[in-house]
Amino acid sequence: MEARLAAPVLAVLLTACQTQAPPAGEPTAEAKAYLKNLAFSEVELKATEAFSGHQVVEVLGRITNNGQRPIRSIEVFCIFYDAYGQIVLRERQAIVRGRDGEFTTGRTRAFRLAFDSLPESWNQALPQLVIAHIEFA
Repeated sequence: MEARLAAPVLAVLLTACQTQAPPAGEPTAEAKAYLKNLAFSEVELKATEAFSGHQVVEVLGRITNNGQRPIRSIEVFCIFYDAYGQIVLRERQAIVRGRDGEFTTGRTRAFRLAFDSLPESWNQALPQLVIAHIEFA
C-alpha cells in the first residue's frame, strides 16, 4: 500500500545565527552564508506499509549545489509537528554523504529520508527541513 501525502511549502532554514564560534554540530558562519547556493526541489512525502504491518514515511527530494564550493556532506534536522504546531519529533539525518563523492557545482542529488516510528500525534504534513551542518570538501 502506498500513499502520497499532501505537503505544504517546504521551509529550509539554518539554526539560529550566533556571533561566537558555534558549538560542535552547529552550522558555521561560512555554511550559513553558503545556504543561498543550495536549492531543494521535488520534495514530497510518501507513505508505505512495511511487511511487518507498520507504516514507513519517507521524505523524498532533490538538492542542487548552485555555488562554487564542492561539498562533502549536508545534514538536516527533520522537524515534525502536531495539529497544534507543537514539535513532536526532531531528527537529524544526512542528505549528502561523503562516501558518495564530492557534491560539486551544478550537480543535483536525490535524497530519501525514512521514518518508521513517527508519533501518532504527527499532523501528516511535510516536516520542516532545517540545515544542521554543511561540510565543505
